[in-house]
Amino acid sequence: QVQLVESGGGSVQAGGSLRLSCAFSHRLNCMGWFRQAPGKEREGVASIQDALGRSYYDASVKGRFTISQDNAKNTVYLEMNSLKPEDTAIYYCAAAPVSRSSACPASEYHYISWGQGTQVTVSS
Repeated sequence: QVQLVESGGGSVQAGGSLRLSCAFSHRLNCMGWFRQAPGKEREGVASIQDALGRSYYDASVKGRFTISQDNAKNTVYLEMNSLKPEDTAIYYCAAAPVSRSSACPASEYHYISWGQGTQVTVSS
């Protein structure tokens, strides 16, 4: 089981930026960020397939968010720019054991390890 610890959440005004970090105990080929807003289902935000060097984004964040991974630091980052009030949610880091040639799964059910979550609040 991969241990994941998120950090970097906080409160920011619309248009602002935050960077989330996720420290992991050991690497799986796919690392992802999900979020859950009050009263809504959890949704995928971005993922990165380290072996393929590919990243994937939900349409709602594409062009504003960037996922990256530093294996030397065992950390995955989510750089969030041009934040909007609708980005307000608890953000979770997750890991999925995919093969080196497979894309990251879109469904959260393929992710076997989860962090505790970090709150992001964007005010208008």
